[in-house]
Amino acid sequence: MKVLDLFCGGGGASMGYHQAGFEVIGIDIKKKRNYPFQLIKADVMKFLKETPQKWFEQFDLISASPPCQKYSRASNGASWGEVSKVDLIDDLRIELKRLNIPYVIENVEGSPLVNPIKLCGSMFGLKVRRHRIFETSFSIDLGEIKCQHKKQGKPIGVYGSMNDTVKGVCSKTGKTVYGGSTAKSIEEASMAMGIDWLGWASLKEAIPPAYTKLIGQQFRSIFE
Repeated sequence: MKVLDLFCGGGGASMGYHQAGFEVIGIDIKKKRNYPFQLIKADVMKFLKETPQKWFEQFDLISASPPCQKYSRASNGASWGEVSKVDLIDDLRIELKRLNIPYVIENVEGSPLVNPIKLCGSMFGLKVRRHRIFETSFSIDLGEIKCQHKKQGKPIGVYGSMNDTVKGVCSKTGKTVYGGSTAKSIEEASMAMGIDWLGWASLKEAIPPAYTKLIGQQFRSIFE
């Protein structure tokens, strides 16, 4: 089966689909040198609107991870700099429904996805927590799969700066509070994410392949 991965970035989601047995083609406005599959460099929304329907019919599934900074609690925290307010989710959904091909939309908690499932690194034995939600045009059954935060223990952070302790100001007391710690090395971050081909800048924006491997496997069980 074949999947088109929109806003593919460094290929975290793409790799999960590959591990589930899909042939993968990615599209992103930035060409990542170490993206592990065939990549089309293009503005995704423009590509969706201007490419003939027939081209998309080669795919069994379309997956998309549109920009999420507007909804990210991390990027809206203290000292994260200017946050992009780009929000493509509603327009993207319209285009995906128009194509009439099964789809997945991934984003952060708080984003306006419809009836999403939530996945967490602790569900897959990973040391990163990284909650992400997924809207799918087909049914996903998580069964007994759920967050295992207690079993996971203190997670490894893959965001911000490497080897850092996150701090901020408590809204109730006004005092400085310290949160989790980020990975001390790229090796630790790679192991926590289940990704071994990306540097820090791409890794901290990726999702663990385990998430889309699960989704890809469930899709194949329905449509094959």
